[in-house]
Amino acid sequence: MQLALLLVVAYLIGSVPFAVVISRLFGMADPRSYGSGNPGATNVLRSGNKLAAALTLIGDGFKGWVAVWLADTYGPALGLGPIATPVAGLAAFLGHLFPLFLGFKGGKGVATAAGVLIGANGTLGLAVLGVWIAIAFTLRYSSLAALCAAVAAPLLAYGLDLAPDWIAAIAAMSALLLWRHKDNIKRLLAGQESRIGSKKKTG
Repeated sequence: MQLALLLVVAYLIGSVPFAVVISRLFGMADPRSYGSGNPGATNVLRSGNKLAAALTLIGDGFKGWVAVWLADTYGPALGLGPIATPVAGLAAFLGHLFPLFLGFKGGKGVATAAGVLIGANGTLGLAVLGVWIAIAFTLRYSSLAALCAAVAAPLLAYGLDLAPDWIAAIAAMSALLLWRHKDNIKRLLAGQESRIGSKKKTG
């Protein structure tokens, strides 16, 4: 019962759509109405408002981290085993992908996954973030950076000797990230993918 309650709370935290909330606070268009239509930081950046994009990135990352922190901090007092922390992180990630507050049509989960990884292991989070930054700033493709980071994450987790439960949860997030980027993969192969900093196009 306690584990189910924790997972519901983590899912609801992950469901908070910071891209939409921040855009409304800034008086901007709904990010689902332009660019890729994705409610995430990269698409908010296409509006030209870097502050709004940065706040979206921080918010999406924070909700992944806070779900892990809650499970790690209060799980033992609730009698929950170590598996509670990785599954709470996974629940928050699923909340971002399939948010209750947006009719289960959410973002791709890159920032939220990063928050979960930082909560799991700071070294792992920084290493995966380093992979993303290296690709994003050299090739300027956010999607390609996310794909490379997703592939690297479970391998790095294994190399850092994380618990099997964490490796399984991270592998699941990576698989979902790859699936959520299937259209980006097609555009990358066709040479049609938008680069970081390209302006929005109203759909």
